[in-house]
Amino acid sequence: MSVRSPRRTASALTPRRGSRLDADTGENEDRVVRMLARLVSVGYVAYLALLTPAIIAESAHMDPWWPPITVATVFGLGLLPGMASFRSDTRLVRATAAAAAVAFLIAAATWGTAWNGPDLDPGDAFWLAAFPGLASLAALIAWPLSLAAAYLVLVCGATSVIVTAARGGWALSLLPSQIAFGIMFCALYFGAAAMAIRTVRLLDTTKETTYRAAAAAAAQRAQTVERERIDALIHDNVLSTFLAAGRGQPQTVVGPLAASTLAELDALQSRVGPDELFSWEQAVTHLRNSAAEADNRATFIVSHRDAAHPDELPADDIRTVGSALSEALRNSRRHAGIDARSSVTVRLTDALLSVDVIDDGAGFDPSALPPHRLGIAVSIVGRMRSLPGGSASVHSRRGSGTRIHLEWSLR
Repeated sequence: MSVRSPRRTASALTPRRGSRLDADTGENEDRVVRMLARLVSVGYVAYLALLTPAIIAESAHMDPWWPPITVATVFGLGLLPGMASFRSDTRLVRATAAAAAVAFLIAAATWGTAWNGPDLDPGDAFWLAAFPGLASLAALIAWPLSLAAAYLVLVCGATSVIVTAARGGWALSLLPSQIAFGIMFCALYFGAAAMAIRTVRLLDTTKETTYRAAAAAAAQRAQTVERERIDALIHDNVLSTFLAAGRGQPQTVVGPLAASTLAELDALQSRVGPDELFSWEQAVTHLRNSAAEADNRATFIVSHRDAAHPDELPADDIRTVGSALSEALRNSRRHAGIDARSSVTVRLTDALLSVDVIDDGAGFDPSALPPHRLGIAVSIVGRMRSLPGGSASVHSRRGSGTRIHLEWSLR
């Protein structure tokens, strides 16, 4: 039984479009959008509770069809963004927020067709004018800033006109100042929310750029290592063969040396192919070598292998796991302490390859890791996430050692 061949020709160190590394971008903005959606929905619930007496009292001034339809639509749709915020995909949050914003605008636009009077007292205001700023926050969730800002001006103006008209045109000369006050008051909260979204969007963009730069640097380092390996092969094998032949060495010396050199060159050439496969034994050998290159003192254990197992594994994917394994051991050597002991445990089933890198060193708090320390984020977690079906997790506490778990789904 064999698994899929790798579907890429570029280096596994470089994040690809569509990979889970790309999917993670915007996570901070999504988090703020979810929080803002829940705040908006809670606000709709609070306003419904506070305005219920006014809604009931002012329904006598309206056509019978307008109050129940408007209340159910405006407040019902206002609850949806908060409910949708518990889903992982924020597109539904934005769609429901857009529906809530449009519902409020339609309610303001149809008010005049249902108003019958009599006029309200000069000190009263129609209930719809109590929360245009909340509807504007829903618009900010759903639409770009410029469109949401235009919406804020529109609904503040519309609700001010409604209040003036409901009062029978009383103090019509004050309408411009009322509109200006309403816009300024709502803009305080609108501006704070817009700045929060803009800040986290900038953070996400900076984070993505930093990760890609670090991944590109890691790929460049890998190319340098590969170039050095080829240089060593040319010096130690090719030139040595030519030198032996040039000095008239016997065929018994030159022949085996030439054969060994050709075998090395063939292996180098076959490694370039994207469809190269490793047997299980070759995969284990590669992982063992990766561990030994990073820390030759680490214990290497193959703990379990199911009877139903893949006979062959994509070599390029195994090299990606090996690179993440090497980086995990290098991190352990640098930070665990000179007396720390490390172990590598490899498990293979019919559906999963997992690698655990464990040390008994000083440990650390993963949540307190400085943002500029990208060894774990990019070279381990990011590298595994660039692998289809790959993932990585870090478990550590101060004084309790560290466990880095690498996992690759074979299906």
